[in-house]
Amino acid sequence: MAYLVISYPRIKNDYYKIIQDFRKQNDELSYTVVEPHFTIIFPVFDFEKDYFISEARAKSKNIKPIDFEIKCATVNKDPFSDYFHLLLVPDKGFSDIVKLHDNMYSGAFFNDLRLDIDFIPHIAIANSKDKLTVKKWADMWNSKDFLITGTIKALTVIDYTDNIVTNLVQVILR
Repeated sequence: MAYLVISYPRIKNDYYKIIQDFRKQNDELSYTVVEPHFTIIFPVFDFEKDYFISEARAKSKNIKPIDFEIKCATVNKDPFSDYFHLLLVPDKGFSDIVKLHDNMYSGAFFNDLRLDIDFIPHIAIANSKDKLTVKKWADMWNSKDFLITGTIKALTVIDYTDNIVTNLVQVILR
C-alpha cells in the first residue's frame, strides 16, 4: 500500500479525448489504472492513512489553482524499470507545479523526497521498453503545433495498492 498526492487537471478543448485515445493505444502500464494526472507526492509507504491525509491537507492550504499550457512531449527513462515514458510537460505552469511539489515535501514528507531523481511536472501518456518507439511518438507529437491548456484546481490523495488507485480525499485549491 502506498499513498500519493496527484492532480487530475481540468484540460480545456478537445485534448482530454485526444490524450485518452493516445493512452488507450500506447499506455500499457497506466491507462486502465488512473486518469491523466500530475503526480505531486510520489509513493509513500511509511505513513498512517489519516496522518498522510492530514499532512496533505495542511500543506495544501493557501495554494492557489495553477493554470498550465503544454506545447511539447519529451522522452523519459524510468529509473526503476526497463520502460521509457512519453511525457507531456508544461511550459506555462512548470515553475508553479515545481513550487507546489517542493512545498508539499517541506514538512512531514521531507524524508520521502527523492533528490536523486529530477522532478519534471508532467502528464504521462505512453510507455514502451523500446526507446525508439517512444522517441517516434515524441517526434509525432512535437511535429504538430499543439497547445493543451488547463488548470490544476484540486489535489487528490490516493491509495495505490495492487495496481489499483482509490481516490481518498480531494483538496480544492483556493
